[in-house]
Amino acid sequence: MTYAPSYRAFYDADSHIMELPDFLKKYADPDIREDIPEVSYSASLVTDEEVAVIMNQGGRHSEEHVATQIALGDHLIESSKEIQALGAFDKTDRTTAMDLLGFKKQLVFATHSVAFPFHPSSKKPLKLRYGATRAHNRHMADFCSDDDRLMGVGIVPLDDPSLAIRELEMALKEGMEAIWVPHRAPIDISPGHVDLEAFWSLLAESGIPFVIHVGGSPLQTLKAWSNNGRAPTKDWMGGGENVRTKDAALLHQPPETFISMMVLDGVFHRHPKLHGASVELGAGWVPEMLRRLDWVAKIYGKVDESVRFDRPPSQQLTEQMGFTPFPHENVTNLIEQSNAELYLFSSDYPHVEGTRDPIARFEKFLADADEPVKEKFYSENFLRLWPDARVN
Repeated sequence: MTYAPSYRAFYDADSHIMELPDFLKKYADPDIREDIPEVSYSASLVTDEEVAVIMNQGGRHSEEHVATQIALGDHLIESSKEIQALGAFDKTDRTTAMDLLGFKKQLVFATHSVAFPFHPSSKKPLKLRYGATRAHNRHMADFCSDDDRLMGVGIVPLDDPSLAIRELEMALKEGMEAIWVPHRAPIDISPGHVDLEAFWSLLAESGIPFVIHVGGSPLQTLKAWSNNGRAPTKDWMGGGENVRTKDAALLHQPPETFISMMVLDGVFHRHPKLHGASVELGAGWVPEMLRRLDWVAKIYGKVDESVRFDRPPSQQLTEQMGFTPFPHENVTNLIEQSNAELYLFSSDYPHVEGTRDPIARFEKFLADADEPVKEKFYSENFLRLWPDARVN
């Protein structure tokens, strides 16, 4: 038996590697290797002690630990979490985990290694940030190389358009099956800037979708909004480093802004073969965004030629994008407010945010849905974006 029931195909739009400290250094070019920082777990549920034990074992879990994880069987997802999870960083163990999970395909994102290449606030030279980008993509390609169920997600910061295009070309050669870009303004320009046109054109022609994901933009709100003269609040897991209450209330704003700018700059209009997905950023905001973009284009199109599209924004995004709801979001309500083509299933394995039973969480809301609606959510919408991923 597997966790995912065999009577339906499940395609997982979100899973993760829990990187070891040398994740980037190990695959960096020799001339910059010493200057690339180690991956840090200082702001996470994972402790330094846990990481130290694994590194002292040669960067592996003990045989006893692996055996205990395998013994969980189809209950693996309930308890196998974070860096202690089966296949969190070892690709052979990940294949075993996939055998137990039963997903047909699974997008694989990094977790902490993107902080350095993605965020210009690091004040590090572009050579190092884009060098770390290349190292990430090499390592991701290696991790996914032995199991075609694992779909590696490469990364490319957009802050320097010429370097972004160069690294995109390299990532595509490495066989990356999605390209994660930060969902913030690339330094001082819009993602739809003319200097990035060649980037989106190359992605569209390659057939490889772009993705945006939590962690691609600062998680926390501006400090001023949280300065209310009272004690700092904890995040939902009891710590203080992750998404707090006010952060959660505003988490939709950066991805909504990014996608809206892409639409209004005509990126989807000019590149109808470009596909993308918004992952682990929720989807409750999507129906209203579609409505808003439609009326903005209709009203402002009277005076602004740049938003006179042959397809309304809602149609562009329905045909070219997908969105993963959080497990607590009512998928049926979202579909009723928009349409069934937009939403994707995700497990977030092995992160705790994915919950102990994501399928059951979504089934709670889809209990009365027609079978075609369920098929779209669990597989067909994924396959619209990644048609080559279909497993017969």
